[in-house]
Amino acid sequence: MKIVAFAGSSSLNSINKRLVQYTCNQFSNATIDILDLNDYEMTIFSVDKEKNGFPKLAHDFRNKIEQAQVLIISLAEHNQNYSAAFKNILDWCSRIDTNLFRDKPMFLMSTSPGGYGGGNVMNIAKTFFPKYGANICETFSLPSFNKNFDEKSGIIDPELKKNFKEKLNSFKEKIKALK
Repeated sequence: MKIVAFAGSSSLNSINKRLVQYTCNQFSNATIDILDLNDYEMTIFSVDKEKNGFPKLAHDFRNKIEQAQVLIISLAEHNQNYSAAFKNILDWCSRIDTNLFRDKPMFLMSTSPGGYGGGNVMNIAKTFFPKYGANICETFSLPSFNKNFDEKSGIIDPELKKNFKEKLNSFKEKIKALK
């Protein structure tokens, strides 16, 4: 199984990337490609710039998504929305083809230092990602990342860990059924 994963953040110390890495470590016998949004930094999208063609990096990102069998994404929340880095990639890629996510099974997550765990961006993504071809099979939001996550143990709050495991196991069952 080929998993493509990324955090919707360009932060070098992204807590969403740490959650993605932790989640990917729960898969055995999978080829995993964790993308870094910093590798896809492009000029800010505009229809005027689009007239000059699409950046190679937008095509590269789309190709990575296309090669995946499964997607694991954890979105950062900036001012109750996507990060500017992720939104720009989404804008460019969706203009090439609105079916960006190609109906790939997706485990969609979010986390933040605050108690809502990126819930605002999660709600936006659950509404809009399907318009870009997302097949969101499961979602998980981790509140208060710094209190509830440890580098060695992962999710440390027992209830949150139980909820994560249930969602992850459900996701694994759904992708097994799709094969």
